[in-house]
Amino acid sequence: MCSRIDKSVLAIPVARRLRDKTHLRFVAKQPCLVCGRQPGDAHHLRFAQSRGLSLKVSDEFTVPLCRAHHRELHRAGKETDWWAKAGLEPINLARKLWLETLRLASADVLGDDSEKPGAANEVTAMSRQPLMEASTTLCRRQASASCSQK
Repeated sequence: MCSRIDKSVLAIPVARRLRDKTHLRFVAKQPCLVCGRQPGDAHHLRFAQSRGLSLKVSDEFTVPLCRAHHRELHRAGKETDWWAKAGLEPINLARKLWLETLRLASADVLGDDSEKPGAANEVTAMSRQPLMEASTTLCRRQASASCSQK
């Protein structure tokens, strides 16, 4: 068993850096936010969390960009200026994609095939509880995967 301290509940919490390969694949399948080309790269929004030595931001802060725009962004210098010039709000877009992935994960946990990406059906307040269970399951999978790599 792996024992780790949950630093997000400390008096001065440390931001969690979630890793989810399924989410990264989902983001990469989406069209580029700037030009609409597919497939894209999952770009981690570097300004979304505080910096750490050799640490990427959490996978929940990823947005799809085509290879050309991804390279352009990395060469641009200040990322927030690049996004402002493009006229996009990437944090909100990343949040929507993350919630979509969690919604899909909850549908998988429940065995519900009716909810697919882009489906028009609304998730009611009563069905939000399975979303939390799916989120918990996802975190447990990530924790057990990181423990088994040791």
